[in-house]
This record gives sequence, C-alpha cells and structure tokens, in this order.
Amino acid sequence: MSVDRLLTNVLRLYQDVHDDLQTEQIYGTTTTLLANLSNPLNITLLTSQLLTAPAIWGRRDGMRTCYRIISIYNTAAAHVRRYELENEKQKTGPRAGGGLSSNAWAAAVIKGADDQSSRWQHVLVLCGVLMGFENGGRRSLSRGMRNTLEQAVVIATNLALRPKGPEPPAPPGPVVLALNYAFPMLSESSRNSLDADALVPAATQAMLGADGLQDGLFLGAIDLDVRQAGQKFDWPETSPSFLHVRQLEQKPLVSGLGPLSRLLTHAIQTARDSQVVIQAQEDLLTFTEKLLHQWQSNKLSELEISEEGLFLTDETLRSTWPSLWQFLKRIMYGVVAVLQSIVARSLLDPRLRNDTVCPTIAIFSLKTLRNLYFISSYNGSNAFQVYTFTYLTSLDNLARYSSACETFLLETKAPHSGTIPAHPLLRTLDLYYLNVAEHLPLNMSPSACDTLIVQPAIAYLTHSAPLSPRMVELFEAAHSAILSVLSCPQNAPITAELSPFYAETLFKSFPSYISPRQFRVAFKTMMQILSPPYPIAATHPQLAETLLEMVRYRTAFAGTVPIPPTGADVSSPSGTTPELLSEQCTLVLTLIDSLPFLNLQIFEEWLTQTALAVNEIGDIVMREPAKRRFWDVLSSGEMDVERAAIGVSWWGARGGRELVLFGTHGRPPAQQDKYMMSGAILDPERESKL
Repeated sequence: MSVDRLLTNVLRLYQDVHDDLQTEQIYGTTTTLLANLSNPLNITLLTSQLLTAPAIWGRRDGMRTCYRIISIYNTAAAHVRRYELENEKQKTGPRAGGGLSSNAWAAAVIKGADDQSSRWQHVLVLCGVLMGFENGGRRSLSRGMRNTLEQAVVIATNLALRPKGPEPPAPPGPVVLALNYAFPMLSESSRNSLDADALVPAATQAMLGADGLQDGLFLGAIDLDVRQAGQKFDWPETSPSFLHVRQLEQKPLVSGLGPLSRLLTHAIQTARDSQVVIQAQEDLLTFTEKLLHQWQSNKLSELEISEEGLFLTDETLRSTWPSLWQFLKRIMYGVVAVLQSIVARSLLDPRLRNDTVCPTIAIFSLKTLRNLYFISSYNGSNAFQVYTFTYLTSLDNLARYSSACETFLLETKAPHSGTIPAHPLLRTLDLYYLNVAEHLPLNMSPSACDTLIVQPAIAYLTHSAPLSPRMVELFEAAHSAILSVLSCPQNAPITAELSPFYAETLFKSFPSYISPRQFRVAFKTMMQILSPPYPIAATHPQLAETLLEMVRYRTAFAGTVPIPPTGADVSSPSGTTPELLSEQCTLVLTLIDSLPFLNLQIFEEWLTQTALAVNEIGDIVMREPAKRRFWDVLSSGEMDVERAAIGVSWWGARGGRELVLFGTHGRPPAQQDKYMMSGAILDPERESKL
C-alpha cells in the first residue's frame, strides 16, 4: 500500500474507538507514516489528527497512551535521523524514508501541535521528538532548531501547568512523564525557564499519587495474600498483591523514580514561591505516614530482621521478600533525595531559615525520616550521603529551638513509653526516637529531659528481653540518650539523682550486654560529667570518687576469662584486631581512663590506687595492656598541665614507676628483700670481719 493511501486509511481509523489489536496496529502504522512521509504538510496533518483522535484518546488508557505517544515520536525521530545519514552517504538511487532532513521534519511536527489539542499533549509530542534526535549524545538538529524545540517544550510545559483562559488544568502525570524523559537533554537556560512554582506540586502529585506510588496502598494489599504455612508466613509469587507490585514497578513514573526525583529536586531549588516547597514537604510527610500505616497493618511487619529465616518460607525468602525490600528502598531513595533538596534550600532561603519556619521544616523532615525508618534501618539502607546530610542537618536545625525539640519529642513519643513493646515495628520506631533524642537535650529544660528522654530510655536500660540485634541497638541507643542528658550542664539535679542508678546499670550490664569498649566509653563519659568544670562537681564533690570506689572494689572479684569481642568491635574502623580483655582488666582500664578527669585533691591518691589495681590483674598477658595504657595516659597529653605535673612527679620521684612496673615492692623480683647499705658486700658466703 502506498504511503498516501496508508495515510488516508489511518486518518479514517482515527475517528472510532477500536479493540486492543486494532489500536496496536494504528500505533505501528502512525510510526511508519511519520518516518516515511515526504511532505511536511502531511506530517503536520498527521500530528494534529493524532492528538485529537478518538481511537487514541477515547480508550482512556491513561498513562499508557501518553507513554505510547512519546514512544511513537521518539522512534520516528530516530528513524528520520538514520534515513538522513543513509541518504548523505548514498547520493544516487532511491532515497531512504521520506527524504526530509531532521530540521524540516521537526519543524513540521511542531506545527502539528496546534490549538486543536491540549498543551499537555503537545508536551508529549515535543519531548518525544527531542529524545529521538538528541538522546544518547546525538546531535541531530542544528543549534537553532534545537533551541527552537527546547523553547517549545518549555512553553508547552508552562502553559500546560498554568493554563490561561478557559482551558482546564492539565493532568500532572503526562506532563511530568514527558518532562522526566526530556529533562536531561534540556540546556541549563531551558531548565531555568520552566515554571518551577507550578512544576513542584505537579511533580510531587505525579510521583506520589495514582500515576506513581499510589500513596503506598500496595503495602496494605499484601496482607490479604500472606498465608500461614505451619509456623511460617508464605507470600507466593503468583499472589495478586505481588503481581500488582511488579506492575507498579513497571509504571513509567515508578521505573523512572530516580530521574523523577532529580527533576523535582531541580524544581524545588529554583522555585520562587517558598510556600510550594513547604507544601511539597507536607505531601512527602503525608505519603510516608500512609506508607508506615500500611506496613504496620501487614503481617510481615511482625518479623524482626533476625527472624526472617525462621518465619518465612523458602519461596518467600528467595523471591517475593527481597523484591519487596528492593522496591521499598527505591521509594526511600527517591523520597530522601527530594527531602534533601528541601533541607538544603532551608539553609539558604531567608524565607525558610527564619526562626518561625526553620524548626517546622526540621520537624517535618525528621518525621518523614521516622516514617521511613522501617526501610532505612533494614540492613544498613540509610548509609548513603544524601540521607546523612538530611538527617544531621535537620537535627542541627531542630536542636537550636528548645520548644521545637519538646514538640517533636512529644508528638513522636510512643503511647507505650516506659515499657518495651512486643511489636518489632514499634521497637524500631523507639530506636529512631532514642537516636534523635540523643542530640536534643542541650537546650531543653531538666524536666523535659527527664520526661521525654530519660524515662523512655530507662525501659531499655533495665530490660531482660532476649538479646536480638535490634534489642542490642536499642540498649546502646538508650545508653547514649542517658549520657547525652547527663552531659548537659543545666541537668545537674538530674545527674546527681541518676548517676548512681546509671552506674549500677552499667555494672549489671557488663559484660553480658555491653562490650569492654562500650563500658569504658560510658564510664569515662560519666566521670567526665561528674568532674570539674561541670557544676555537679561543686555540689556533689564525693560522687565521682564514690563511683571510682565501686569500680576499684569490683576489680578484686571480677572475672579473669577473656571476653569475646562483639561484632562492632571486630569491625573497628582502624581495621586492627582488638585485644582480648577480661572483665577484671577492663575495670582496671576504666580506672586508668578516668584519671585525666579527677579532682586535684584526690588525683595522686588514685594514681597509686590504680597502679596497685594494675598489678592485681592475675593474667600477666592481660596486665601488659593496662601498663601500656597507664603510660599512655601520663605521656600522651590527655591530662591538663596541673595533672600532668603531678603525674610526672609521682612517676619519677614518688615511686610511681616502680609501683606500676613491679608492683607493691617497687623493685624487680631479683632484688626484693635485699635491704643493704651502700658499699655492702653482696657475696653471702663472705662475712664482714668488723
């Protein structure tokens, strides 16, 4: 069939709605015609008719139709360029395709995007043409035509997002879909010409709404298909919910979630109206709240990470379970990338960094990250730079405002605070709460610190639950939160009341729940808090020495068996293998670590007591690390000038060296019990004749 007859036939088919097979044939024929028509007027006519054809738009296939339109013009433009290159090489003989140059073909298509169709449909066509000619580093168009095409994309996008006159607002999905594909090919000036104030809400809705992630509702549907097989959960690959997840991943806006987040990030950075940025953050928060709620209603949320192998069937562990988490991670990466751009803008925009808006943005950001924490805490998924920047910057901004800190903690504090919940997801949220609370007490009142940080943390300090990996994290987070409160100068009354209890908790926890390194760090921090210049050192001067006495007393009865290193200690950043230490050796090292913080009045006395404790270590091999640490404290500059001077005098002139190296007798074993005057005869067989 000739091209002209084919054109007539397609134009006739455009007028009615057809079945799927016939529609697919129409798409294929349209692509062929666009690539092979030789008359620019026919290309213009075909484009104009396609954008109003009932056969295409009357089926209401939604985003699928939009994707096909982009694909048609992308494919046709690529063929036109290929034919053009072939014709340049072959000067004689029949010409390939329609014989039009890329510039002429693009101009004809642009003319076909006329007033008979909507602006958002124009965006589909123009972005498809730009992709076909310029994608992959191709330079098919002249500079002038490329600029014209880019300007056409920008103008059509802006008019679609912010229409003038009686035209209704464009659906955000198709516009954002087309722009998502074409955005990497736009020049910097064209990108900055986009109406970012209108693009931000449109891209946010497209990303999170029905055309994108569907408000996270797919997680709730999974629960209907999870079946119990004996003592295990089974979520088969053939279940409708898993097939739905697969289909959702293949949707254009979801499969392009990474580029879409970059498009939205650019729009947020260039938007003139700060309110659209704030609204985008609220939309992200609302979406993550729905996502968390849907996951909480799912049976699979009842599993801890360490229990997956015990309570999931082999098929689920092999296929559906890892696929779900991979998809959830992609969602988290996209949301956090957009959130990072909002937080970064709040540091520079005067309308966002003022004392009214800044704490609100920080609270919204931290709440959004809290809602995503069941994903980000899964196998270290939050270990990437964008997440770290967003989290720490939000913490820094929030910590400056005492009322905002209290508001955030009150709103995120669990109703069960003070007890350990049975549901693993609630414990995961408690872990996030304690991790955040650790950074906030500096500007909070003592009563707020006690109510909002100390009391929730105490439940995990005194727990007797089995030590799962999550419980270990919670235990460590509770310790950090308590130490953070104790280290604030305004919390001296709390410190005086809490220190004995906390010290006793440390002793009970070691070595069953915390490693030697963790015990030493915690006790050293507490000794620093109880020593000058902290106010509590003046009001309760005996408290620090009392705690030292508790450690000194326990060294005599502590275990002497080496403690196996924990996973955190084995994977130390330095890459060195930690020394095996016994409970007794760890307590002595704790005494040594505390020396730089002691009051001057008791400093020399505790140098002697610590030296005696070093030589009470039964295992000679473990005694050596204690001796090295003692010398390191005296010589490495950890002490201030006054304590260093006392330490040098004690070491050199008051028998400290001998006491540390040789024990209570102060001399090497070979010379012990040989008291004699200078010049005495050393040979025991010879006697003095005097």
